[in-house]
Amino acid sequence: MQALSIVGSGSAEIRDAVVAHLDGRVAAVGRTESVDDAPGDADGRFELSEDGDWTASGGDRSFADLLDELAPDYDYAVISGFSKLRLPTVVIGDAEVPGDVLRRVDDAAALDPGDIAAELDELDPYVTLETLVTEAKQSPLAERSGAIATFTGRVRAKDAADDSRTTHLKFEKYDGVAEQRMADIAAALEEREGVFEVLFHHRTGVVVDGEDIVFVVVLAGHRREAFRTVEDGIDRLKDEVPLFKKETTEDEEFWVHDRA
Repeated sequence: MQALSIVGSGSAEIRDAVVAHLDGRVAAVGRTESVDDAPGDADGRFELSEDGDWTASGGDRSFADLLDELAPDYDYAVISGFSKLRLPTVVIGDAEVPGDVLRRVDDAAALDPGDIAAELDELDPYVTLETLVTEAKQSPLAERSGAIATFTGRVRAKDAADDSRTTHLKFEKYDGVAEQRMADIAAALEEREGVFEVLFHHRTGVVVDGEDIVFVVVLAGHRREAFRTVEDGIDRLKDEVPLFKKETTEDEEFWVHDRA
C-alpha cells in the first residue's frame, strides 16, 4: 500500500483531489465529528450507513493499527489532518512533521493533486507482515502448501538491563540495488525443493524502538523447509543486502557499520 499524509489548511480538500487521480482501491482517512465516542462499556463503535460506508470510533486503536488493517486490502491510503505520522508528507504551511517532507507550500492552491498522485507510486510502500502473508497465499502454488513461516525483526531497546536505551534506528539503502539483491536471494531460495514463495520487506528511514523493521515470509510444502528457508533468508538478507543503519541511543548516535 502506498501511503501519504497531508497536513495544514486545506489538507482534506487536497486529499480528496489526490484520491480522484488514483486507480485501484483507495482509503481516504481524516478527522470527522460524525461518529460519537463509543457508548457504554463498548471499546469501539462501528456504523454502516445506508450507502454501505463504514465509520468507526474507539480509543483503543493507534494509527499504526489502522494502517496495518488497511495495508492488505488497499492500494493507497491518503491521510489528512494528522501531523505526527512518520509517513511521506505534503505540508501546507510551516508545521514540523516526523515523516519525509515531499513538498512544502504556503497555500494549498500551489499544489497540483495530479502531480502528487503520480509521485505516490515512486515512494516506498507501507508493508505489513499480513500484507506479505496475503500475497503468499495468492501464489499459483498455494494449493501445494501446508506451511507459511514468517520472521519479524524489530528495534530492540536494550541488549542488557544496564545498556543505554536505543530510541530509534535509521536505515538507508542504495535505491534499486537493495531491492534487486533481495529479489535475487528470494529467487535462489525458491529453487529449493518444496519452497514455493519467498517474500522480503525491509523498512527504510526512522524506525523507533519496539517497531517492526524487516519481514520474511516463506510459503512451502512442509514446516521443515519453511522454517529452514526463513532462517536462511534473514541471514542472507543481513549479510548480502546493502542497507546502512544509524543507531540513536539516549547517550550517543553512530553508524553501526563503523562499530563492526
